[in-house]
Amino acid sequence: MVVSVWVRRIFSRPPMKFDLSRWLIRLTAFFVVSILAGCDIGRLILTADPWDPPPEPAIAREPLPRDACAHVVRERQPLFGDLHLHTSLSMDANSLGTRTLPDDAYAYATGTPIALYGGAPGAKAKTIQIDRPLDFAAVTDHAEWMAEVSLCTTPGSRSYDSTGCSIYRGEQESILAKALGAKGFRARIGGLIEIGGRREDVCSENQAVCREELGNIWQSVQASAERWYDRSSSCSFTTFTAWEYSRSPQSTKIHRNIIMRNEIVPELPISALETPVEMDLRRQLLEQCNDSGSGCEAIAIPHNPNLSNGQLFRAEYAELPLARQREEAALRARLEPVVEMMQIKGESECRNGMYQIIGGNDELCEFEKIRDFGQPELSDCAEGQSKGAQAGKGCTSRNDYVRYALIDGLREKERLGINPYQFGFIGSTDSHTAAPGAVSEYEQPYKYGTTRDQTLTVGDRPRAVAFQNPGGLAGVWAEENTREAIFDALKRRETFATSGPRIAPRFFGGWHIPADICTTPNLATAGYQHGVPMGGVLTAKTEADARRPRFVVAASADPGTASAPGHPLQRLQIIKGWVGYDGAFHQAVMDVAGSADNGATVDPLSCESEGDGFATLCGVWEDPEFDPLQDAVYYARAVENPSCRWSTRMCLSLPEDQRLDGCEHPRIPKVIQERAWTAPIWFDSTQ
Repeated sequence: MVVSVWVRRIFSRPPMKFDLSRWLIRLTAFFVVSILAGCDIGRLILTADPWDPPPEPAIAREPLPRDACAHVVRERQPLFGDLHLHTSLSMDANSLGTRTLPDDAYAYATGTPIALYGGAPGAKAKTIQIDRPLDFAAVTDHAEWMAEVSLCTTPGSRSYDSTGCSIYRGEQESILAKALGAKGFRARIGGLIEIGGRREDVCSENQAVCREELGNIWQSVQASAERWYDRSSSCSFTTFTAWEYSRSPQSTKIHRNIIMRNEIVPELPISALETPVEMDLRRQLLEQCNDSGSGCEAIAIPHNPNLSNGQLFRAEYAELPLARQREEAALRARLEPVVEMMQIKGESECRNGMYQIIGGNDELCEFEKIRDFGQPELSDCAEGQSKGAQAGKGCTSRNDYVRYALIDGLREKERLGINPYQFGFIGSTDSHTAAPGAVSEYEQPYKYGTTRDQTLTVGDRPRAVAFQNPGGLAGVWAEENTREAIFDALKRRETFATSGPRIAPRFFGGWHIPADICTTPNLATAGYQHGVPMGGVLTAKTEADARRPRFVVAASADPGTASAPGHPLQRLQIIKGWVGYDGAFHQAVMDVAGSADNGATVDPLSCESEGDGFATLCGVWEDPEFDPLQDAVYYARAVENPSCRWSTRMCLSLPEDQRLDGCEHPRIPKVIQERAWTAPIWFDSTQ
């Protein structure tokens, strides 16, 4: 805080005569000193003064009543949704031309066509409609600068005519943007940023204007979620009040989507401006919500570990006394039960060739790796960490990938007695156009706008949209489609992620799973009776039971629609991870049903498929290398036959003389294998 105040004073003190060179020297020196001192520059510059007075915790009350669902499945049903999307309330989406609001997002999710804007000046609106309605959704607009965006884009607001707002709207150019050559989005964001986080000319000296506006927006976000939540016995659609906490130190993603269980919520969403330390975020969630006695409950979902340089899954508490380390690890495990495996910025499962990973290559790891495309080869972080992932800089860490974070959790459990990375999986879109669940490979992924040029032109942009994908879906196994049932599924980690298709996988493990369970009339009944489902923990077997644990994985393929048919399943796999007695991370990948050699192919020149596949698959596997003294983690992967990537379909729809450079880019795949991942099952040798 002392440093932050000192910096703020230096930069806020107006010189008698402005000297651009002097200010550039000051700025350069500040960055150099900060780097040499090991400071987090983003935190130092952008940390705002805490709200004064602090936001009020959630007000204690009973949740609103709802009708009992007519459709309840005791052994649980698969529900598909999207828990990560943005509207024009988010600074980045708004700057890119998005004009849709939370009501539009929920309308789209339920099957209503919406008008989409953005992507380029003067771009025409396009009507889009989801191929099949979702079961649930949450709008997760960025808490940071939500108020400023509203004030700067609402004519007549108290801040509309401010210099900061004029810069944000692109009507003026800031001196710093000129000096640094910043253009477009990066130039406009200067209208919202100053030393201290929030601009006084926009927010007022005591930030009262922005606080009031944020409160008003937060009320509207809640009202929108309530309007679209089906409280009738039909239970057709579920919404969640939510927001995104977006800390990005030096272009590194350390973001979380905060999902509320019900309509009982804190006064304001917590942002990385006022709360730049993730440990403090968790404590504030407890104080303002989970431990407030109000009926409020929240979880935090980390996303994009592939753009974190290993920082999203790091022992952030490592310098604390051991007792505090255990406390912080337990808190993380409590509040972060799931992680986002797949979204438009890439898949975060695994990567070949990482530091001290024993077990050979996994051919399916090379799937939608956004950091590999159009960028220089990145070095391996080994046990270290770096920054700059969003800018195509820094090293790559094994803990950028979920598989190795799971294994690292086993290592932390051995060290602390607590596993902070014991999480299930979901997918989502991270749509910035209020289009939840727009994941079809048959359509252009309108994530940032409507223009074709933006989608397929690669140029020299390392994160061009052509390298991205439509995103994934969040899957849960729940008794009914209600907030309580879905939230409980997330908490117990009975979840799965898909890369887009509505594949429905199940995964059970136990000491007494029947060898013929795949032929039983009700697999789920037998699975729950004789084992634990995905997200569960197997405890050490008794001395009288000498068998190894047995696992069963089953999945049904996505049937698709008449205009966008689904693709058959090719195979089911189980992936095992563990820490060896040598301290290295070990992995093993086993096919348990179907085959990679089924002869299925797709012609990228026509997208015509050939070969057989499966509408359903089921396989039983017993771990031949099981060690009762060694913790392990297991999860399943359901893989489709090869099919055409969205970019291939789009290129084929264009005349040859109109195809853009993304159509022939050598590092953009033409064919993909869509998939689903189940939440893991852990073996705990100490229980």
